Amino acid sequence: MPGTPEEREESLDVIQRELTAFARRARAAAARLHPELPLVSYTLLAHIEDQHGCRATDLAAHYMLDKSTVSRQIGTLEKLGLVERHPDPDDHRIQVLHPTAAGTRALASTQASRRMAYQERLADWTEEDLARFAEYLLRYNSAGDTATAAPQPPKA
Repeated sequence: MPGTPEEREESLDVIQRELTAFARRARAAAARLHPELPLVSYTLLAHIEDQHGCRATDLAAHYMLDKSTVSRQIGTLEKLGLVERHPDPDDHRIQVLHPTAAGTRALASTQASRRMAYQERLADWTEEDLARFAEYLLRYNSAGDTATAAPQPPKA
C-alpha cells in the first residue's frame, strides 16, 4: 500500500473522525424529520419495509443488537402505530412485523426529505465522484463487522 505507516494512521484518524461526524449529522437529521422516532427505530422500520416483513429476532441479528433493545424499539413503533404484528403463514407461533399504512407514509415522507438533503449536499459533486463514493461505501460496508470481532494477531 502506498504511503508511510504514519500517513496511513493519519488517514485512518480522519476517516474515524469524519464517520463520527456523519453519524451525528444523521441522528440530528432523523430527529428533525421525525421527532418522536429515534434513528434506531427509523432504521428498523425501514428494514422491516425493505424486507416486506420480518421477525424481531431477524432485526436483532441483522443489526447485532440485543433482543431487549429491539423489543423496546418495536414497542415504540407499535405505540406510534407504525408497525403491526401478523402471524407467519407457515408457523402461526411466529410473529412477523410489517409496517402499517402510517409507517409506510412516515418512511416515504422522511425518505423524500433525506434524498433531497443528499441531493443538495452533493449537488456540486461530479458523476465520477458520486460513483466512486458509492463504490467506497459499498466496499466499506461489505467488509463485514470486523470491528466487533476479536482482533487477529499480525501475520509473521
